[in-house]
Amino acid sequence: MNKPVLNYRKPALFAILGSVLGLASCKKDRLPVINDRPVSTAGVYVLCEGSFGRTNNSTLTYYDIAKNEVTQDYFKLKNAIPLGTDAGDLKQYGSKMYCTVTGAKDTKQDSYVEVINIATGKSIKRIPFFDDNKDFMPRFVAFYKNKAYVSGYDGYISKIDTASLAIESRIQVGGALEGLAIVNGKLYVTNSDQFYYPSPNSTSVSVVDLTTFTKKLDINVGFNSTKIAATVNGDLFTVVKGNYADIPAQLVKLSSVTDKKVDGLDANLAGITIAGNSGYVVVEGTYPTNYLKTLNVSNGAVGADFIKDGTAVMTSYGITVNPLSNDVYVGDAVGYAATGKFFCFGADGKKKFEFATGALPQSAVFNYNYK
Repeated sequence: MNKPVLNYRKPALFAILGSVLGLASCKKDRLPVINDRPVSTAGVYVLCEGSFGRTNNSTLTYYDIAKNEVTQDYFKLKNAIPLGTDAGDLKQYGSKMYCTVTGAKDTKQDSYVEVINIATGKSIKRIPFFDDNKDFMPRFVAFYKNKAYVSGYDGYISKIDTASLAIESRIQVGGALEGLAIVNGKLYVTNSDQFYYPSPNSTSVSVVDLTTFTKKLDINVGFNSTKIAATVNGDLFTVVKGNYADIPAQLVKLSSVTDKKVDGLDANLAGITIAGNSGYVVVEGTYPTNYLKTLNVSNGAVGADFIKDGTAVMTSYGITVNPLSNDVYVGDAVGYAATGKFFCFGADGKKKFEFATGALPQSAVFNYNYK
């Protein structure tokens, strides 16, 4: 089996700042080597989805770790425009972060991907995700070989060149696409049951060959798959929500070697994150309580509570692992209130710090120090 290529990158690759600046014939003329490896975490960007149904509800919160200083609505502060309506995902690639902004239903030309400079928080480019007929409704983003791949409720995967920051091409893949993962040169994307964008394809994970950028097949996983994450050995785990009635929720394991379903386990999950050999899941409890648990990435078994020091997190909403430190950052929607919280835990499950955020905090991106 080929070594899997996953949708997260090692710390040394996070920010490729240096290049060969010149050659000299004498040793004394050689320029010093630029350190392009992060050495510590300066701050944390948190994507806050915002209260559902409101225009321009999404924001970025920024937390400066050294100063213990929180800035709400950081994107608007830096760019004098709001982030947008119903943002779906925030991911880092190199020195930039990519934020998918889905936009409001039936509102044309408010779907886009916002590309932001991590060091400054300033917009580099707002990539339109619409044409004369419709919005593409971008949801999640993953990266592979200098390309960004974006899922959309319109059923298409869009490929963005990370140098030109333009959409290169789009292919129709399925129904209301949600979470995606990349492994072994293939993209796996979930087909959800989205009530605003109904589709007959709502029981599968679609597979795209990234070498040819063509759809290969659909893998039947059950009704309403939403999230997906890949392991280091090339397996994938898919959150399947069912219909909240007679079709039960599951956690389905797939093989990227055979592109077939391996197993299905009873589990009612709201989220999943896999980083290296560690896995974390959000288990749905009695509304509005969600629980943060560990995940066995070999067999998919949901384990014990991750939090070991009694820290109270009411509504676990998103999990991001900082690859530099292996710290686990957890968003708390606090009962889906107008403001949320973000917690940093060590890998041992003990809290290091917390800070206030906007509503519905989920994914995080890290601003690193390089010297």
